Amino acid sequence: MATRGSLRTRLTLLVTVAVALAIAMCAGLSYFILQDRLRGNLDMTILASLDQGDKGYLEHNCRPGGTPAAFAEGQATLLFADGRTCSIGPSPIKPDYELDKKAFEPCDPVYRYGETMDGKQVRVVTVNFKPGVAVMESRFYGHIQRTMRIAGLMLGGITALGVLGAAWAGLTISRAALRPVGDLTKAVEHIAQTEDLDTRIPVHGNDEIARLSSSFNAMTAALAGSRERQKQLVADAGHELRTPLTTLRTNIDLLLRSEQTGRSLDPGAKERLLVNVKAQFAELSTLVADLLQLARGDTDHEPHVELGFHEVVTAAVERARLRGAEVVTDLSPWYVVGSATSLERAVLNLIDNAAKFSPEGSQVEVKLRDGRLTVRDHGPGLPEEELPHVFERFWRSPSARGLPGSGLGLAIVAQAVTEAGGTVRLGNAPGGGAIATMDLPGTLIRNSESDKSP
Repeated sequence: MATRGSLRTRLTLLVTVAVALAIAMCAGLSYFILQDRLRGNLDMTILASLDQGDKGYLEHNCRPGGTPAAFAEGQATLLFADGRTCSIGPSPIKPDYELDKKAFEPCDPVYRYGETMDGKQVRVVTVNFKPGVAVMESRFYGHIQRTMRIAGLMLGGITALGVLGAAWAGLTISRAALRPVGDLTKAVEHIAQTEDLDTRIPVHGNDEIARLSSSFNAMTAALAGSRERQKQLVADAGHELRTPLTTLRTNIDLLLRSEQTGRSLDPGAKERLLVNVKAQFAELSTLVADLLQLARGDTDHEPHVELGFHEVVTAAVERARLRGAEVVTDLSPWYVVGSATSLERAVLNLIDNAAKFSPEGSQVEVKLRDGRLTVRDHGPGLPEEELPHVFERFWRSPSARGLPGSGLGLAIVAQAVTEAGGTVRLGNAPGGGAIATMDLPGTLIRNSESDKSP
């Protein structure tokens, strides 16, 4: 199968063919209009000659014994109903009975092409002379034929020049129009070969090509950011995994060495060592689960459905209470579109974070009003300079580094809230402690219920 040419070649051919057809149509139309006007002028000249001629003189000269004479500037021939003809002039006109007989009765003139008895081509106009008699008048139209040949040659030359000009214009237009496409193609090929996502395409104007270039730049920027975040996540995960793995290996080495050397550890020391191993395993499991939660793609989650956010918060509070947190709630109905699992995990992380910094005997206050969820503790709060970093991955304040946790809890909260189209922030509460505020778009009543209302 034949291969298609390049886009530039096809665009050039398309422009050339379109312009060439337009020029050819204009040239052909001009040719036929000129021909029609010249023929019309010749017909008017013949009719004017007939109107000015003395028809009585024509009839007199056609009587027996009459002397033939020139009639006006052309050839005149009388045509009788019985087929006889009488010519005034040196070259009688050959009649065409099928056409000319229409003029035996008063009617519009009959126009036709014909020839004289000596074979010369003429334009003939036949008009009624009197009942049963018609007069044919003619003029040579060789000058019209010469004029039309010259016009045809000129129009043909103009068409040829137009085709060449169209080809040049098509090539110029295709080069100018496809230059941004060529730049885009080179950028894509460069990225495919080098994996350099920092490549950007210059954007000029606001047409479709400019929009395509802007979209491509946005796509490569997003990919570059995603790859950078992936690298950072891997690096941070490796750093965070190193500590529990090193501790586990050290503790297990101590247990193995005591068994291999036959020197048993003190029961109390052995128990503490095993408890430490269990705690490190728990920390490692939590860290791996948090990493999997953050590493999943934006489309790798449960389908978003309409759900009662107050029910999600209630479920998260129950789970937090099972972990020993003291929580008081004040919840009002609010319906959102999102993932119940992700939002419940986010609320639970906020409560766990608040419980972690709450002093003994204090309570975590959870309140939901008109789509705004607040989770407040009565702990020491956070320094103002640390607040911008609380939702960063693996970031932990100096005061929290001695507490259990991976530093990913609030990052998971931020990701879940963003997926649901909301916002979250953490600040210091009036009177002491920290307060986390989550805003989610939604409604006071379920949409399915409002659809059923009259």
